Amino acid sequence: MDDLQFGSIVRAVRKRRSLSQVELARLAGVSHATVSLIERGHCEKLSLRTVRRIGSALDVRIELLGRWRGGELDRLLSRRHSMLGESFAQFLLSHPGWVVEPEVSFSVWGERGTIDQLGWHACTGHLLVVELKTALVDINEMLGTLDKKLRLARTIAGERGWRPAMVSVWLIVEDTKTNRRHAAEHRTLLASRLRLDGRHLRSFVGRPTLATSGLAFWTNANPHGRRPGPRVDGGASASHLTQVNASSSVDSTLRQQSRGAGVP
Repeated sequence: MDDLQFGSIVRAVRKRRSLSQVELARLAGVSHATVSLIERGHCEKLSLRTVRRIGSALDVRIELLGRWRGGELDRLLSRRHSMLGESFAQFLLSHPGWVVEPEVSFSVWGERGTIDQLGWHACTGHLLVVELKTALVDINEMLGTLDKKLRLARTIAGERGWRPAMVSVWLIVEDTKTNRRHAAEHRTLLASRLRLDGRHLRSFVGRPTLATSGLAFWTNANPHGRRPGPRVDGGASASHLTQVNASSSVDSTLRQQSRGAGVP
């Protein structure tokens, strides 16, 4: 959709709601001239915040669509997601007893979707639902999707002959400043569902005897950069993380927090 088409939408919805440009401007907290600019297709002169305020006043949802060199942008984004998945799968498989199935599609009781990775630890009967994110966008929608996958996980595992005694869920997020900022802005919501962090991931994977839920930032964006792996808050190194998770205090934290994690 170009600026002219968007302007036409604003004008059509405004008229449908029997609003003048002046009335819409007052509702959106902008000037009459700003509304006129948008309806004439001159959005390039306005900030995104202003455009969103006008859309919100009309109950018009504003979505951004980036384009770059035809289909190359989709391939670029898919590559980052694939790198993140490859890195985490290697990490999980480096611990004895784990197997990984990527891109597990499901259709259960009319609910459809895809689990990015499904980990299975046969010795302990532990099922791990892994959600991979290169960008944190809509936190509420993401948490709702995670809840659905966690709720259906036992049924999905049963189709593979797995009978889990425990189910854990971990959100693995590409470690960028933007993702960390968004996570900090929604720390209360995230902590309500994902109670552990990267400090506990190695300990959990090494001894998956308790059901957990957590979020770990993953340093895999640059294949020529640092060794991929989980990062603790504050940017501790991977070697430091190994030392921390070897301590009994972390095991104690796992036991305490997993009891309240709400994971079946």
